Amino acid sequence: MNIFSGVKDILGLINKIDGSIYLKGKDFADVYAKNIALEEEIAARTKELEQANQTILTLNSVWDMMNSSQPLSSMLDKIVSILHEDMGYHFVGILQLVNEDEQTSYLTVKSSSLNPSVSKAFNFIKEPINSYKIPYLENSIIAKAIKEKKIYSTPDLTGSMQMFFPSLKEEEFKEVMALIKSKTLSIVPLHNANKYFGCVVVTSERDGITDTEINFLSLFANQIELAITVAGLFEEVKKQAITDPLTGIFNRRYFEDNIIKEAERSLRLKQPFSLISMDLDFLKKINDTYGHQFGDLAIKTIANVLKKEARSIDIPARIGGEEFNLLLPGVDSKGAAIAAERIRKSIENQVLDTIGGITASIGVATFLEHSDRIDELIELADQAMYKAKLNGRNQVQIAQQQTEVNWQQIAVDTFMDILAKKRIPVSEETAKTIYSKLNKIKVEDKNSKDILYSIVDIISQTYNQMYKTGTTKSKIILAVMLAKKLDLPKEEIDKLKLAILLYDIGNIMIPEKILNKKEPLTPEEKDIIKQHPVIAAREILKPISNIQDVIPIIENHHENWDGNGYPGKKSGIEIPVTSQIVLLVDAFYAMTQDRPYRHAYNIDEIVEIIKSESGRQWNKQLVDDFIYVVKNESIR
Repeated sequence: MNIFSGVKDILGLINKIDGSIYLKGKDFADVYAKNIALEEEIAARTKELEQANQTILTLNSVWDMMNSSQPLSSMLDKIVSILHEDMGYHFVGILQLVNEDEQTSYLTVKSSSLNPSVSKAFNFIKEPINSYKIPYLENSIIAKAIKEKKIYSTPDLTGSMQMFFPSLKEEEFKEVMALIKSKTLSIVPLHNANKYFGCVVVTSERDGITDTEINFLSLFANQIELAITVAGLFEEVKKQAITDPLTGIFNRRYFEDNIIKEAERSLRLKQPFSLISMDLDFLKKINDTYGHQFGDLAIKTIANVLKKEARSIDIPARIGGEEFNLLLPGVDSKGAAIAAERIRKSIENQVLDTIGGITASIGVATFLEHSDRIDELIELADQAMYKAKLNGRNQVQIAQQQTEVNWQQIAVDTFMDILAKKRIPVSEETAKTIYSKLNKIKVEDKNSKDILYSIVDIISQTYNQMYKTGTTKSKIILAVMLAKKLDLPKEEIDKLKLAILLYDIGNIMIPEKILNKKEPLTPEEKDIIKQHPVIAAREILKPISNIQDVIPIIENHHENWDGNGYPGKKSGIEIPVTSQIVLLVDAFYAMTQDRPYRHAYNIDEIVEIIKSESGRQWNKQLVDDFIYVVKNESIR
């Protein structure tokens, strides 16, 4: 019994030891498993921490870009580059949804970054990726993500990628898919001011998308949307600065900046460019008959025609009111004439509500052909346009070669400009009379000068009823005689002729009651009278480029030799000799005519008065030459 009992005890002890060993082994296995799980969790958390840190760095980079006020395209390029490099995506693209009309929508690639394999795949579309139009299908994963404002991910790359390559044949598409080694495609919707903007498309070699990655892409999308908003506002402000608000085409400021750049390019490359200047016909009549809203409609219609007819490199601009310019880089006068006629016909074919048809008068000038100065080019195009108006409107006129323009042609163009742009207040009847005379002028005809003189007589009689017909011609004759006595060159004599035609035009802006007052003028009234050379030079004539060399003559024609004249108190040789001639001629013919406060003087009286002012009002040499001319030449 004792032996059996002992054996039993030993077996019990062995079982106890076995049980203890089993339990200890089980504990060790559990601990080991727990350690493995803990290590895996630590690795996962470390990876998440690294991703979070990378997210912060990436988002910080985006934020820095937005604070730099970079253009939207530059921002988007950098954003996709960051995503591509930092997140290891095969392809990153920011797609914008474009609604061309109610039936047609597509996606354009605003920016993209892709690895070499994906780049080869996109070569199959045989056009630049940034100009590629991706069909926007209502049942696609992209449409679903955008509409639901939710990130979608799919491992079905074959089905999803078909929307990017709809035109490829089956074999070509298989080649594309063989190049794209991605396993997952994810769509991140983008919105701007609660409107659909588009989406971010990313592909990766990972089997799926994690919650951490979804959170990251959501944060990133928010930053992209903010970048789009900020950059969009920047672009909008920039656009407003260069765009005409009524028509949406460029404004005068943008046009003036770009014609300077184009002229520099043209001179450097010896390549012409052309300028089309146009004016909507009868805008005042449209406004008066139908109201300003229909006038605006007509103006916008002209702008829309220019948008449609212009090339991508052309610059259509609204200069002001009903005036438009179109800059045509690299186009000579023949090409510009064809383009202008096409635009004219297109405008003529427009049918507007209530108004019906509209027309435009168009002028064309070409840089390096008609002029190599910007101001002259603009003026020549304007003059050609005014000629189109005066010849009946709704037509195209080509500028005259600058080298062929003589002083008479400049005078004709100047008067056309003054009247067409209403630089002086004359009645409609007077304007029509002058227009009629201007249209009869052919500078090669012998009577052209007489017609010009009669036009100046008509204008002068609008503010001085005592102005005698024929006086302007006599002034020109006397002025030229004096100029020749002083041996002035032909160029200066031509400028003098123009100055005689234009110097007194500022008087038309002076109140009639002052000009025709019989009593002595008050100091205030004298001050008003003294402004007429300034008005003529700076307000009426300065905008006209062809007579810029004449303006100093007119501006100084009331300066006295001793410095007591006006408006600048200049003296001696500071005063252009041609200005002194104008002053003397003006004084002589003023004294030959009756005034409300005195009768006309005879020649001998005039000579004595002028002689008494020698060295004070006029240069002594000029006075001596004047006395010789009036005593020995026929000047009247």
